[in-house]
Amino acid sequence: MAALLVETCHVACCANRTPNVVSWGRGGIVAYGTCNSVALYHPLKRRVISTLNGHSGRVNCVQWVHKKDCGPESELVSGGSDNLVLLWEEQDGKFSKSGQLGGHTGAVCAVDAVYQDTEAAYQLLVASAASDSTVKIWTRQGSEIQCVQTISFGNGFVMDVSLALLPGSSVPVLACGGDDCKVHIFIQQSGQFQEVLSLHGHEDWIRGLEWTVHGGDVFLASCAQDCLIRIWRVFAKPAFSPESLEEDTIKLKEDFFMVKTKDCCTSFAVTLETVLAGHENLVYGVHWQPPFLKDGIIQQPMCLLSASMDKTMILWSPDEESGVWLEQVRVGEVGGNTLGFYGCQMSPDGSMILAHAFHGALHLWCQDPSKEDEWCPTVVISGHFNSVQDLGWDPEGEFIVSVSSDQTTRLFAPWRRADQNQVTWHEISRPQIHGYDMQCFAMVGRFQFVSGADEKVLRVFSAPRNFVENFSNISGLPLEKLLACSEGADLPEGASIPALGLSNKAVFQSDRSAQTPEDDGQFSSVSAQYSESYFQPVVLTEPPPEDHLLQNTLWPEVQKLYGHGYEMFCVASNRAKTVVASACKASKPEHAAILLWSTSSWKQLHSLSLHSLTVTQMAFSPDSRFLLAVSRDRTWSLWSQKDETLSDTEPCFTLYAHTDKNTSVHSRIIWSCDWSPDSTYFITGSRDKKVIIWGNCDSSENAAENDEVAIRPRSSVLDVGEAATAVSFAPVLSPDQSYILAVGLEGGKIILFKWKPSGDTSAGTDWLHCGELDTFQCHALAIKRLCWRPRVGRAGHGDDSGNSAWLQLASAGADHCMKIFNVNRLAL
Repeated sequence: MAALLVETCHVACCANRTPNVVSWGRGGIVAYGTCNSVALYHPLKRRVISTLNGHSGRVNCVQWVHKKDCGPESELVSGGSDNLVLLWEEQDGKFSKSGQLGGHTGAVCAVDAVYQDTEAAYQLLVASAASDSTVKIWTRQGSEIQCVQTISFGNGFVMDVSLALLPGSSVPVLACGGDDCKVHIFIQQSGQFQEVLSLHGHEDWIRGLEWTVHGGDVFLASCAQDCLIRIWRVFAKPAFSPESLEEDTIKLKEDFFMVKTKDCCTSFAVTLETVLAGHENLVYGVHWQPPFLKDGIIQQPMCLLSASMDKTMILWSPDEESGVWLEQVRVGEVGGNTLGFYGCQMSPDGSMILAHAFHGALHLWCQDPSKEDEWCPTVVISGHFNSVQDLGWDPEGEFIVSVSSDQTTRLFAPWRRADQNQVTWHEISRPQIHGYDMQCFAMVGRFQFVSGADEKVLRVFSAPRNFVENFSNISGLPLEKLLACSEGADLPEGASIPALGLSNKAVFQSDRSAQTPEDDGQFSSVSAQYSESYFQPVVLTEPPPEDHLLQNTLWPEVQKLYGHGYEMFCVASNRAKTVVASACKASKPEHAAILLWSTSSWKQLHSLSLHSLTVTQMAFSPDSRFLLAVSRDRTWSLWSQKDETLSDTEPCFTLYAHTDKNTSVHSRIIWSCDWSPDSTYFITGSRDKKVIIWGNCDSSENAAENDEVAIRPRSSVLDVGEAATAVSFAPVLSPDQSYILAVGLEGGKIILFKWKPSGDTSAGTDWLHCGELDTFQCHALAIKRLCWRPRVGRAGHGDDSGNSAWLQLASAGADHCMKIFNVNRLAL
């Protein structure tokens, strides 16, 4: 697709919940696994610059292949639950798959790679550990990749592997740590790795290993579930002399091994340098500060970073005078319902440290340039850690709300910095953190939405004052205008979830002032020690870090809607924001009814019965006259609102048209539907790979009252090649007066079409294929929802005037990603 047509504006995705899945390259790019893809994130630009799709299972480990001169890497290696190791190579600024290493019979959980000096060109050496209890060694010479050795560990599992070259000899050394609590050291001799030592000391599973070269010595850091970190030193031993044994000196125990090279035989010794105890829970990750080039010499700072399930990261380094290793800095998060950190990484210059947490969130701390021992949390990307089920724009197109199977509802908005013209998107609120998987969502006003989860209840949420103020600060929109949209007078300050509760309870100014005990330390009862609400209003001028999102950005729940017999499946609201329609999972006609609710009283208005199986999606027409529903029973139904002669009567809907088994063109479940911006036509997309436009809904031939109208296909049947799971009409027409449509497929592709009504639909000339997103823009799994911004222009850029060339398209995928694309309508 032409670069001019579609550009990726934002990708919201978080790290997979495995230990070795994040790697920070010397070029400043953070690579991390997200679902089945590898995301490349630029911390300074604060955006994902590319996603690499190639694995068919979850990516479990990612590692940059570091160059010897400490320059920016051009190669990346990743391992996944599809039992494959993939090599990625950068060419002309873009990454592509350069090799596939298949041979493991279990999920790959750790990889490492080094460049070897050989007489020929650079040779790449790769080690991979998998759940099939083996470590495989691979080499790449030119473009030829082969597995040269398989090391079996019997019934044991290897959790991490690390490769390095012994100084002075360039002989590869491999460390493996696993569930036998030992560190196994292998040396490559005549092309094969041979075990020379196993280092004892840890008392639980070893989770992380990493080599580094300092001077003439090699240091190995190992961490384990016994909460301890051990640092081992490997150094060349001078020729053995019997006199050295006779001296009465106390020495650390040394283990020896011999390394044979072409010229000579060298003896190496291994000693335990230190044991670091500071964490209070399992230690999952250790990482040395990256080396850097100074005056042509590689400098390796003796500084080690560790991450633990106790929610902290510690920076260790030896004391300058005594040489004793001490804790220099400890950072972490407090509160929230999360477990701790899976791994840690450090920026090339050592000024930023990054942890990835149990719920996939990235945590970034930046060193204060004026005070070296102070580290501050800073803005970093966030996203869902499970399938994104639904999303929608607010009526003004200023922010996006998405819901996911990770049981959260998240709100993303553009951040406009006063000093820069660059706009980046960030999560600025997490209105709902639930106990059930979220399923569907609809906005019912500027700052109000209704959401449904795998429960029988719909919940309605309203924005608190603290959110409106912070949204104004971050987006640069005037606060008075926003408060006018949200009945600002009696807004609560925020919300919190009571202990053992599922409902977000509003917190008012008076509640917070009543919480503080009058006398210092004097509590009237035991329960008074624990505050009713943990909400603290925070004034934000930049997007909040993860711990604020968890605790201080909830929206209060204002209503529950009861009436469905099974789990919620879809919900929709009309443009006038007066009616909400909802439907639940159903295998019988009595449960497949659509319920209509009034947004003024939140009372149930009607039950619309017709379908026999689950209604999969609903859409109100832009003029609010019609409600369209599509179903698993392969049919659609169209309901019309009766003309309201009396202003005080509630809206009333009656059946206007529908298809049955004979008239339905679709032969499989209809997944998705949408309306054209002029309310004349609607589109349906199905698992049978067909996309069809129906109409005409505004014709004056509408028959007399109570008579059903024949709505016919107005387009030729478009075959999109695989199941169409999402369809969406753009809010404006293209310059040649064609409708612009986006179709999302089960494989993750998004295709753009133009369609113009024509008299003859048999020829198929009414559809124009405008292009599809390239492999690194599209999703890795099924598209769950597509939604165009309701107005022209790009949010946050101030180009909302009708003559802007840009449209914005948001997509939700089963690959845990929410993406926003800028589409140039003039280039279509």
